[in-house]
Parts: sequence; C-alpha cells; structure tokens
Amino acid sequence: MPVEALAAWLEYTSAEYVRERMAEGDSAEYARERAEESNAQYFPDGLPAAGQLVFQVVTESAEADADADADAEVVGVLWIGPMSPRQPGEWWVFDIEIDRAHRGQGLGRETMLLAEREARAHGAVRLGLNVFGHNTVAQRLYASLGYETTAMNMAKPL
Repeated sequence: MPVEALAAWLEYTSAEYVRERMAEGDSAEYARERAEESNAQYFPDGLPAAGQLVFQVVTESAEADADADADAEVVGVLWIGPMSPRQPGEWWVFDIEIDRAHRGQGLGRETMLLAEREARAHGAVRLGLNVFGHNTVAQRLYASLGYETTAMNMAKPL
C-alpha cells in the first residue's frame, strides 16, 4: 500500500475493528483500547512495524486492460505479518477486506492465497487469522482453503 494511503486506511480499519468488537459484545471503551494498543504495536508513528505487510487488492478494469497506463481499481486490502517478534514464523492475517461490490468474484480467495505466498516467502511456517462468529461467509472461505478452528470464544448476553 502506498504510504500516502496508509493513514486513511488505518483510520478506517481501526473504526471497523471497534465496530466489529462492539457487535460481538465488547464495550466501546474496551474496543477502542484494543484498537489503540494494536496500532501502537503494529503501526508506530503510523507506519508498519518491521515485518508487517499491507497490500492494496487491485483489479484491472476493461479500460486498464486496453490501456497499460490506466489505473487499476483498488477493491480491497490485506494486512499480514508476524504476531510477535518472539515467534517470527507465526504469521497472522490481521485484516482482509474486499469491497462489497467486488465480493463473490473469487478475490477473497486470491487474496488469501497471496497472503500464504507472501508469508511463506518471508519465513512463516504457520498463518492464522481471527474471524468473528457472525461472518459465516468468511468462515466457509477459510475452511475451503484448509484453515481449521484452533480456538472458540463463546458468550451469552445476560
């Protein structure tokens, strides 16, 4: 992802993370604290920490195919990297998102395969991710790619 696009994406993805955590039952305060901690760890000074990779997912339009100088359309994002410097081979998909208008076209699958290739190329031996319970479409995609459930959190509103 170009440096000039990072700040806007980081603001957007942090807000989405807070929204998702709240949808799963976390308080707004706790969700914001987690987002701030994550940003401090993985994006000090607004830039990716060592080993963190952020990609723009692009697709070429018919115009771009006809004109090599035409801009490709940004349709999503992928953020991967080691979870901890103490375990450099344990990588994580921190964020993957394909714009709604482009979902169902195989781009999520292609992006996950890119994540696997890039992680492997950077020394990863394992790639993990978190998927919220309500996101059954993503759960099916990850299962079809061979990802297995390693933990499950459960809650009940009282």
